Amino acid sequence: MTEQTRLSKREKRLLRQETRSSETNKPNHGLEMKNIQPLTAKQKDMFDAYHDGSNIMAHGIAGTGKTFLAMKLALEEIFSGLSSYKKVIIVRSVVPTRDIGFLPGTEQQKAEVYEAPYVQICTELFGRGDSYALLKHKFLIEFVSTSYIRGTTINDAIVIVDEMQNLNFHELDSIITRLGKNSKIVFCGDFRQSDLSKEKEKDGLKNFMTIIQKMKMFEFIEFEKQDIVRSPLVKSYIITKSDLNL
Repeated sequence: MTEQTRLSKREKRLLRQETRSSETNKPNHGLEMKNIQPLTAKQKDMFDAYHDGSNIMAHGIAGTGKTFLAMKLALEEIFSGLSSYKKVIIVRSVVPTRDIGFLPGTEQQKAEVYEAPYVQICTELFGRGDSYALLKHKFLIEFVSTSYIRGTTINDAIVIVDEMQNLNFHELDSIITRLGKNSKIVFCGDFRQSDLSKEKEKDGLKNFMTIIQKMKMFEFIEFEKQDIVRSPLVKSYIITKSDLNL
């Protein structure tokens, strides 16, 4: 009989907890990212722009991996141990009307449903279903609603603004002007999927994109139909819909 089998149930449980605690306190926090490489030319452009130190606007058609790549590149840099960035901040609007205060529950409960895509992305990146929760617990990821970003200054962080097509000019302006020292930003979205209903708001989004395109500190990457990687069915559907101008 080995020493391990002679341990009591309580001792075994404590040993397992100790092991897990040891893993999560390692430099990589017990997580190991999969080796993921670009699958299309535009994905490679995004890799290259990020590694060159550019801020990025990744705009274009659904299913091209814009948000997935943004999180992969940002977390990879945080995990490298060579970066001065301390965390990744995900920013998005959690309700089309911005009236989060009228929804039931706490701020955290209201936002949880909108965090599901990032839970899925982290699960795919690390092969662990608890990776997103662990990264939040370690303050390596923070999720922020546009409703609560005003008045803050963001330092030492990589900011990912997701679903940017649902933000008006005032919100986008508020986000980008929050960036302080040693921070970079990645915008992800597709103007064609915008939930904005007012023409003035849509024009504001276009104006913001025009500003970004003219800034030398930004790389504007336009993802197109040939860059769809989600699935053959999705690619076929989106191309057919586009060809029919629907």
